[in-house]
Amino acid sequence: MSDDNNQRTRKPLGLKRSVDAGEVKQTFSHGRTNKVAVEVKRRRKLVKPGETPEQAPAPAPAPAPAPEPAPAPVAAAPKPAPRPAAPARPAPAGETPQERVKRLQLEAEEERLRLAEDARKRDDETARQREEEERRRAEEKRAEEAAEKLRAAEAESAKAAPVEQPAEAQAAEAATEAPAEPAATGDATPGPRRFTPVERPEAKRPEKKKKEEKRAAPIDADKDKRRSGKLTVTRALNEDEGRRARSLAALKRAREKERRGQGGPSKPRDKQVRDVVVPEAITVQELANRMAEKGADLVKALFNMGMMVTVNQTIDQDTAELLVEEFGHNITRVSASDVDINTSEDSDPEETLRPRPPVVTIMGHVDHGKTSLLDALRGTDVVKGEAGGITQHIGAYQITTKAKDKITFLDTPGHAAFSEMRARGANVTDIVILVVAADDGIMPQTIEAINHTKAAGVPMIVAINKCDKPEANPQKVRERLLEHDIMVEAMSGEVQDVELSAKTGAGIDKLLEAIALQAELLELKARPDRDAEATVIEAQLDKGRGPVATVLVTRGTLKRGDNFVVGTQSGRVRALVDHKGQQLKEAGPSMPVEVLGLSGVPSAGDSFTVVENEQRAREVAEYRQEMATEKRTALAPTNFDTMFSSLSSSVIEFPVVVKADVQGSVEAIVGALHNLSNDEIKVRVLNAGVGAITESDVTLAAASKAPIIGFNVRPNAKARDLVKRDNVRMMYYDVIYHLTDEIAKEMAGELGPERIETVVGRAEVKQVFPAGKKDKAAGLLVLEGAIRKGLFARLTRQDVIVSATKIQSLRRFKDDVDEVRAGLECGVVLEDTNDIKPGDNLEVFSVEERERTL
Repeated sequence: MSDDNNQRTRKPLGLKRSVDAGEVKQTFSHGRTNKVAVEVKRRRKLVKPGETPEQAPAPAPAPAPAPEPAPAPVAAAPKPAPRPAAPARPAPAGETPQERVKRLQLEAEEERLRLAEDARKRDDETARQREEEERRRAEEKRAEEAAEKLRAAEAESAKAAPVEQPAEAQAAEAATEAPAEPAATGDATPGPRRFTPVERPEAKRPEKKKKEEKRAAPIDADKDKRRSGKLTVTRALNEDEGRRARSLAALKRAREKERRGQGGPSKPRDKQVRDVVVPEAITVQELANRMAEKGADLVKALFNMGMMVTVNQTIDQDTAELLVEEFGHNITRVSASDVDINTSEDSDPEETLRPRPPVVTIMGHVDHGKTSLLDALRGTDVVKGEAGGITQHIGAYQITTKAKDKITFLDTPGHAAFSEMRARGANVTDIVILVVAADDGIMPQTIEAINHTKAAGVPMIVAINKCDKPEANPQKVRERLLEHDIMVEAMSGEVQDVELSAKTGAGIDKLLEAIALQAELLELKARPDRDAEATVIEAQLDKGRGPVATVLVTRGTLKRGDNFVVGTQSGRVRALVDHKGQQLKEAGPSMPVEVLGLSGVPSAGDSFTVVENEQRAREVAEYRQEMATEKRTALAPTNFDTMFSSLSSSVIEFPVVVKADVQGSVEAIVGALHNLSNDEIKVRVLNAGVGAITESDVTLAAASKAPIIGFNVRPNAKARDLVKRDNVRMMYYDVIYHLTDEIAKEMAGELGPERIETVVGRAEVKQVFPAGKKDKAAGLLVLEGAIRKGLFARLTRQDVIVSATKIQSLRRFKDDVDEVRAGLECGVVLEDTNDIKPGDNLEVFSVEERERTL
């Protein structure tokens, strides 16, 4: 029983150990473990030629007695004894099915790892035996060759001097013969290992073999890894770390080290001299980039000059010149304005000019028939598309006459608010047609159009319209024009005049002849084969097409795909559309077209210039934006005094948000609203833009409690929801004078009714006596006018107002009266004041409220 108990106690120790030999146990979180097989490389032992390497005895798996080993033949290569299968572990008492499954899985995994380890060892042993066999053959061959050489040398020496050398012959014979090693047993349980004496001169040979083995190891590294058992996360990560690529800095250091090792210390490179372009102001970092120097070096140089700056700080042109010269570069000074495009001095050679169509602008007073005249010229009806029968945009059209001549017409608004648009029309035109109604005569906008025409220095043709009406008087119009220094041909002057009727079409041909004659006298020419230049007539934000600008080409040919800059915007021509809606590939001089492809909505009147590339266009646009920003900031309050004074002023502000369909209408509305301002109330335009009313407009109006003025535009879907949610007031208009009238009434309502004070009488306080528990009564002597009960009163003491009050009670002697006239005495009780002293004065006045008008 004691032996059985001993076996039971020893058996779990040998078979149930958690980690077998050649394995490593890994521990993870949540109690997880894993066993990984560890490869153990054996040290190879060098043997003499013809010897068989001695095999290490395999470990005994169990303490049971092993049978007597059978001798194996000497020549045969011994095979490693297979590891016996691990006996099944006894099931512990009270084991549950889940624990039994886990235990069986663990045993199966251990068995699989053990078989994989055995297979790997067998493969390693086979490869090692093959290598030793090849090495042994090579050594035998070398020994045979050495013996051949030795025998040949002995034969020659025997012929020369026949002397026996038994010691050398024995040494050669001993070198050729290989002593036989005892055969290794192939049994799984070999006997005890025997140690044989090794000669001292052979002690250093295993060291050489070790080096050879170390060099040969990487060849079979991948092969060993494939047979090393289960692949784990830790092993994979360790392998990746071993293969990780070197950093760029390490490679640079290695190359520099190699360069220094080959050619000694690296030679300093020759400094490259650069031409540095320096504007009027530049940051230190930007200057360093242009010089290809380090920013820290420039900062250090400035410190030495006594300037404490950082790399992001701006320096002037003179300081930048000192830095550029100190670092050995060449400086090129440029002004910031050199970035901008100036085409005013650019003139075309005379031989490159070609005839171009005339640009004719139709001007005149509102409702004098300008658009109707253009209808007669174009054969189309434009009036139907204009609200209220008035033109509120600049229309640009090109027609072809019966004589195959082309004429470009610009139709400008006649309302007073559109004076800037009329001025732009006069600046880009060649001929002005002044339309005057024969029944209405000279009107304010007619005079304004005459002034614009004179300022632009443009020839004029007077078109006396509505001559078909019975009350028409063309002669009176000619006489009235003399008041403004305009003498028509009918009165021996130089200005052509044509009587016509746009409604019936009478006189239209005469007008076209007059235009052709005037254009022939002007000899209008332009160069078509150059980059185009144009002027923006109108600009708007189209919902489907984006920013759209109507431009009039002044010279050159505008083509699809050209890069351009217009005002503070830039872009590339995506499409050209004429007034009929047809797409064009190019547009020549004096041709009005719509341009698509802008980055934003430009201002009407901006110069449109084609540039060589997109980078140049962006550069000029950014410069113009900076200049516009500086101009706006220059107009803003620059100190706290002006800011607080503006805040504390008593002027009432009327905030509005303006959105219109085109840029010209925005300008006209903003100008008209500012003209409504006075010393008591002024309009503050929070935002004025082109396009539909958006969510940002509604949010701005809600925060400022301002109405939104929409001129020919409506809010989008999201903006409509915000309008309902925030209760923002919307004001829609399509005629500008309706807009100005409504806003004027709104501003007058903001001020409230006008209070008009009228002084009724004055009195002096002679005596003060109590009246009741708290009140005081004053005995008065009426000096001027009369004092009435219930009127407003001011109590003054030494001409300083003590209180503004009201007459509560008025008595003469003991009777209540309604009025006491001058020269009489009375007693009064004032509301809300008892600060009355003898000698005070009382001024009584009445207040009348009237409706205020601007």
